[in-house]
Parts: sequence; C-alpha cells; structure tokens
Amino acid sequence: MGFAKIDYKNLYYPPGGILLWIVIYLELITFGIALVFMALDAQENPQLFHDSRLLLNRTYGMINTVFLLSSGWCMAQSVQLFKKQEYQKSRKFLLITILGGLLFLGLKSIEYYDKAAVGLGIDYNTFFSYYWMLTLFHVVHVLVGLVILGSLYLGLRDNPYGTKTEDIEAGGAFWHLCDLIWLLLFPVLYLLY
Repeated sequence: MGFAKIDYKNLYYPPGGILLWIVIYLELITFGIALVFMALDAQENPQLFHDSRLLLNRTYGMINTVFLLSSGWCMAQSVQLFKKQEYQKSRKFLLITILGGLLFLGLKSIEYYDKAAVGLGIDYNTFFSYYWMLTLFHVVHVLVGLVILGSLYLGLRDNPYGTKTEDIEAGGAFWHLCDLIWLLLFPVLYLLY
C-alpha cells in the first residue's frame, strides 16, 4: 500500500504566489470583520437598517453583480487560454474582463451620485456609514485590479512570450477577490436587512 505523494511545490506556490494569497486572505478577513460589526449594529437597530436598505437601488446592485461575475468568468477564460498559449484569444478575454470592471465602476458612480444628490452620505446614519465605507473600499480594490489587468493586457499585446503564467494567475486571483468581496457585500447591503 503506497502513500499519496504531496506536491509541496503547489502547496507553497499556489497560482499567483503565496504572498498574493496572504493578501487575499487578509482582505477577506478585513471585510468579514466589518460585516460582522455591521450585523451586530443591525441587530441593535433593525428598523433603521431595513428602512435604509430600501433606499438602495437593488437593480443597480444586481446589474453590477452581473458585470463582475461575467468579467470574472472572462478572466478565468483568459488564464486558461494563456496557458494553452492562445495569446490573442487570452488578450481578448482580458479586454472584456477590463470592460466589465469599467462598467461596474460606471454604474457604481451613478449610484454614488444618486445617493449623494439626496443627502445619503456617509454621515446620514449607521447603515450608510457601512455602505459607503465597504463599497468605497471595494471600489479601491476594483481600481487596483484594473491597473493590474491593464498592465497584463499591455504585456500580452506587446510581448506575449515575455508574460509569465504566474503573472496572469496573480491578476486572475486578485480579480476574483474583487468578485468574491462583491458577492459578500451585495446580499448584505442590498437584500438582507
């Protein structure tokens, strides 16, 4: 009877590198802690959180979910095509990924404008303090992700053979972090209270 061989290289060097995964876990823990505190505050004043949630545009939130999930799927396709050395197709899917992120930011900007125009700022109440802090922190992640994806796109365009698989995987992992964070934020902010 033989023992299964453990591939320590994959354990210590996950796609994108171990440092990136440490950052991803820290970010998820940070958002998780904020959501726990939000839930605790919501228990103390459920009516305020319920009434405030109703002031959000659920349609915007759902459309933005589609934008991010679609772009996440395109990112996964880009990584797989890159590994198959289909660089032109990989670049096209990467461009669609970037477009999804830009559409997300565009719609989020409209939503922010709508909220600010009627006085629903960060200091309006506890719910909106969480809404603004959590979503703006997520927007920062999306912006960083777009910079990463943009640099990957330029690398694929100018020198696809000089781009490393680890770089594409790291970009994909970071972009999927943005998807995952939004999948935590959307139901908590737009649906639950």
